[in-house]
Amino acid sequence: MNARQLEKLGIPRASSKLAVQAIQKLCELPEYNRKSVRDRLTQVADNPQLFLGDPILNSLAQDLIANTRSAENDHVSPGDGAGDIRSCGYKTWGSNIDEASHRQMQNACEIPGAVAAALMPDAHVGYGLPIGGVLAMKNAVIPYAVGVDIACRMKLSILDMPVATMAKQFDHYRNALENGTRFGVGVTQRKPQHHPVLDADWSVTRVTRENRDRARQQLGTSGSGNHFVEFGILTLNERSPELDLQPGQYTALLSHSGSRGTGASVCSTYSNIARQNLPKKYQHVDRLAWLEMSSEAGQEYWAAMNLMGDYAAANHAVIHRLVTGLLGARILSGVENHHNFAWLEKHNGKEVVVHRKGATPAGRGELGVIPGSMADPAFVVRGLGHPDSLMSASHGAGRAMSRTKAREQFSFRAVQKSLAARGIQVLAAGSDEVPMVYKNIEQVMAEQRDLVEIVARFDPRIVKMCGDGSPAED
Repeated sequence: MNARQLEKLGIPRASSKLAVQAIQKLCELPEYNRKSVRDRLTQVADNPQLFLGDPILNSLAQDLIANTRSAENDHVSPGDGAGDIRSCGYKTWGSNIDEASHRQMQNACEIPGAVAAALMPDAHVGYGLPIGGVLAMKNAVIPYAVGVDIACRMKLSILDMPVATMAKQFDHYRNALENGTRFGVGVTQRKPQHHPVLDADWSVTRVTRENRDRARQQLGTSGSGNHFVEFGILTLNERSPELDLQPGQYTALLSHSGSRGTGASVCSTYSNIARQNLPKKYQHVDRLAWLEMSSEAGQEYWAAMNLMGDYAAANHAVIHRLVTGLLGARILSGVENHHNFAWLEKHNGKEVVVHRKGATPAGRGELGVIPGSMADPAFVVRGLGHPDSLMSASHGAGRAMSRTKAREQFSFRAVQKSLAARGIQVLAAGSDEVPMVYKNIEQVMAEQRDLVEIVARFDPRIVKMCGDGSPAED
């Protein structure tokens, strides 16, 4: 590919030498062909910040930023804040969203009390509200618009271990993951753990009171589906005042899990109550059944949901405590955030209940983590507080393929071997979680760059997921 051809992709002549070097390295990877290499270069030219820290494209990204910073700041990609406004009034980010997700959002906008909504670029079909859907309700809460895995959460801890030790002491890192947490539906910790959340008032509802012992047994476990715990390389290109760290590369621990079986019981119990009281007119969207906030059931659900938020945070705290303890590491800094939750917030001067079903809070200056897949980067982001997204962003790359189709099409062992050749060790996972079943995370991030700005990049190196093919809990 010559300089003129590169210019057509958006890469200036001054960066052509580095681009050619990157092309040569990409062509050595079996998953790349001529078209995918061109697509990758176009992505780098369009949004080089996403590729800072990429093993192959970092130098090219740095050069593009240095030479074209002003142009990059002024550029808006198709979909960046374009916000396709659908007929019922919600705004959409992203260009790769199926019509079934749009139908779910349209149904949500039509229920009583719905006042605002938005759809994130990772959106795909969920129960009632699509994953990646954001919905503001007046004086009402929808259990299934929060989700089955209430307060599913991301947590990233930055460690004092040198990056090189992940390869040099691989067995030590593997042991920390294998013995620090457990995966699977209904699984419990080997030895019950304690956290102050267990001393909270679990009698706020019958379902939380009856599930307290199960919650204690499951504290520090990671569930199934897309939940994971992994080590990787965090690349910080500029000093971050929030993280209080200097630029550089760090070893980091990243986890994704939620409120486990107790959260699922809370969702099931209160969704059933809501569905029993659903007017006949809305029976066709019974997963969107709501509870009035002033009702007894609404108040109980709200109390239980917030307890599950505290429990999910405690669950991650225990996972990180156990894994870093086994590793012998010290935590330098970190970031964490909920999705699958509802918040009382003010928008347009009115207090509303904002449901973020698989969406990350992105208020101005608010930090969060948006992951890709077992082979793709996650990003630490800072919210820009966009009012039309209800101050939200995606919670990940988003699925591009159903779990059933993925199991039919892919072999985990074959993918595991391919990833190992790239330096990514996946200890366990299901074939429905291989990288190919997810949308392109760089494209998803580019399509929401008016919602968040990138603070750091995390590249997975040692990954642990549920390996028994259990269904997802969220």
